[in-house]
Amino acid sequence: MERLTSAGYLHRLYQGVYAVGHTDISPHGECLAAVLASGPRALLSHYSAAWLWKLTPTQPIPAHTTGPSPRARRLPIHIHRSTTLVDADRALLDNIPLTSVPRTLLDQAVLLDRRRLKRLLKRSEEAKLFDLPAVLDVLDRNRGHRGHKRLRRAIALYEPPPFTRSEFETLFYEAVLAAGLPTPRVNYVVAGMELDLCWPEHRFAVELDLYETHGTRDSFEDDRIRQEDLLLDGIGMTRVTGPRFDREPDEVMARIRRLLAERRPM
Repeated sequence: MERLTSAGYLHRLYQGVYAVGHTDISPHGECLAAVLASGPRALLSHYSAAWLWKLTPTQPIPAHTTGPSPRARRLPIHIHRSTTLVDADRALLDNIPLTSVPRTLLDQAVLLDRRRLKRLLKRSEEAKLFDLPAVLDVLDRNRGHRGHKRLRRAIALYEPPPFTRSEFETLFYEAVLAAGLPTPRVNYVVAGMELDLCWPEHRFAVELDLYETHGTRDSFEDDRIRQEDLLLDGIGMTRVTGPRFDREPDEVMARIRRLLAERRPM
């Protein structure tokens, strides 16, 4: 190797990565070299992956890569570490391993403001690369990712609206998505009872109390028996009134987040 390097046949780019014959490397070559230098099973990611997918004109260099192995910082490569990558997050384009479009969108959500993230989503849709179920899957698998909340809010436009019976239900559902909480089922039937919003995997529900639907003595009594029946079936439930939601929406979402966290998915 040293003899070939001394003779000018090989040109060292990074430790263990060489260019053959010259150093006039194209952006594609720079990206591939960065992936090879970043360790086993590393992928081109973030801005660089978005560029290779042709979702952004942003230059891919300095390259961003993501892999499971911790590596010392190698300027000018930005190396990100992730142990949550699965096969669905991996792709191959122009013979360069890179993050899938959904994973790229998630990573970019950390780096882009809302306007630029929406533009990125629009470009992925125009290029017929946007796959809503795949994006939802990557979000479900990476709830602790810093881009989770931003991407979850940004894709709300692409999701079919749920059937709701009141404006309150619609506003509450949208607030749940905006808060980055898991997507609930709306008007979901459990144990023979229809619940306003339900997270079946958490066995938890939210009932939205409006005077118009719970304003009689019979309704008041029935609601308490209904809540007991749910508890007997192992389903936790909390109630939120319209005035309370109007008064303290952030506090309501924070409490629901804590209640969901206490009931781990089954």
